[in-house]
Order: sequence, then C-alpha cells, then structure tokens
Amino acid sequence: MLPTLVPTVNTHNIDRLLQELTHYRGRLAPSPTGYLHLGHARTFWIAQERARAAGGQLILRNEDLDRSRVRPEFAQAFFEDLKWFGFTWQEGPDIGGPFAPYDQSARIDLYRTHFNRLRELGAIFPCTCSRQDVMRALQAPHQGDQGEEEPIYPGSCRQKRFEDIPSGAKVSWRFRVPDGEKISFNDVGLGPQQFSAARDFGDFIIWRHDDLPSYQLACTVDDHSMQITEVVRGEDLLISTARQLLLYRTLDWTPPAFFHCPLMRDEHGVRLAKRHDSLSLRALRAAGAKPKDLRIRW
Repeated sequence: MLPTLVPTVNTHNIDRLLQELTHYRGRLAPSPTGYLHLGHARTFWIAQERARAAGGQLILRNEDLDRSRVRPEFAQAFFEDLKWFGFTWQEGPDIGGPFAPYDQSARIDLYRTHFNRLRELGAIFPCTCSRQDVMRALQAPHQGDQGEEEPIYPGSCRQKRFEDIPSGAKVSWRFRVPDGEKISFNDVGLGPQQFSAARDFGDFIIWRHDDLPSYQLACTVDDHSMQITEVVRGEDLLISTARQLLLYRTLDWTPPAFFHCPLMRDEHGVRLAKRHDSLSLRALRAAGAKPKDLRIRW
C-alpha cells in the first residue's frame, strides 16, 4: 500500500479560513459611564448593518468595569436609547445567550484566569508607577498624549519581580511589549495600519491596582470567548487594536477582523464625547427627533 501523502499546511491560514466560514458575529459594547451620543449611534449602526448584510448575529455587551464612573441609570438609558434608535440584538444582558454573562462585572473570574496564564507565560510584570510617575519619567510628556488612557510607559519597573514590591504598595500589572515591536494589520474600514513600540505605545496595563482587569484584557478575552468575528468601533481605538493583537498572539488566539469608523465631530471639529449632552440620544429623543431623520444626515 502506498503511503498517504500529507501536504504542508499553514495553520494560520486555516484559522483565518475557518473564521471567514464561521457565521458572522458582531457586537455592540457600550459603557454605562454617561449617555450615548450620536457618534456612538453611527458607529453602532455600521456594526448592525454589517451584521445584517452578512446574515449574522449582533451581541450586546455591557462594559461596566469602571467602578468610579458607571451608574445604573446610564445602563438603563442605553438599553432604552438603543431600542428607540432601532437597534436589535440576538444576545445580551437583557435576553441572555450561550456566552452569558454579558455584563463585564460578572466575568471577573474569566479575566483572572487569563491574567494568570499571561503571568505564567512571563508576559507581564508588576508595576508600582502611577500615571503621574509615568508622565514625570517621560523626557517629552507629549509622547504619551495620544488620546489614549495610558501615556507611553518608559519601562521603570520592567526588571522588578513581585517579590521586590514593598508590602502595601499599589500594584498594577503591565504587558511587556517586545522592544522594537511593530504591529501591522489591515483594517477593513481604514486600510493598512502600522504601529511601533516606544513611538506609538509602550508596556500597557493588563490588571489595575484596584484589582480589576484593564480594558485591553477584558475586551480581548470577551471578543475571543464570545466568538466575535469582526469588531466595529471608532478610529480612536486603533492603538488599542495594536495592543490587543499582541494579547491575541501571546494567548495563541486567532484575532477577529477589525473595522474602525471615522469619528463624528461637532461644528468646531471636536469629536463627540459623552459631555455633548445636546447630542446625546436621550436629549435628541426628548426633543422629538426621529431616528430615521438622524440617519439620513449620515
């Protein structure tokens, strides 16, 4: 009997092919730290339209980890405002689904499991630096002013072990970004992207000193565990995507596709934020605006 010939296989390509053949799964991921505004609605609407066009599913996830800013009334508001605007979802905190719970605050044990895995892999290190410490250590503080939550980390605690940390000190854990690392990816919405360590981002926080996962870890774990095939979000999160791709690689997970949308800006060119109360969905709804009319302007 002739031996069976086994072709050489590129497992990365197989993973990507399987992902493309998988039923499309997109998501909406609001944070209840204020009222949703028209910019959120436009990005979310793109996510919903892409899910519908693919005949796929849309998942609603409540990103409620910011204890200092999260309010129950904001969570209730985003459910009401999203439904008023015309959004529907197939899984979420209000209706359940196979990947429940859909509130991040109820998923801490899952995040901790993957934090421990990163620690076992030696991919993270303990850090006692505050944001002010990081900014003072930067020779050019504007390096960290990228519109992101974290300034570029100068590496102050890179060589520290957990045993070196004084008792009672506030400790965060950072992902160790390889020196000279360049992250490139093709964004479905904005095209080819490339970011470099030290210039665009540095070692980033994975677990905060208040014993909660960072956005980077929680978002990556949730998108993977909920089997999201495409992440649609604002272009202000492009650098976060570079960071999260490092986590996907380290954890040996296939990343989803990414589609970043241009941000909506006010008449002065300032991007919309939750402080723009007059353009919040809640205020527009109270003023008698019609969602269809708002969408036509896009």
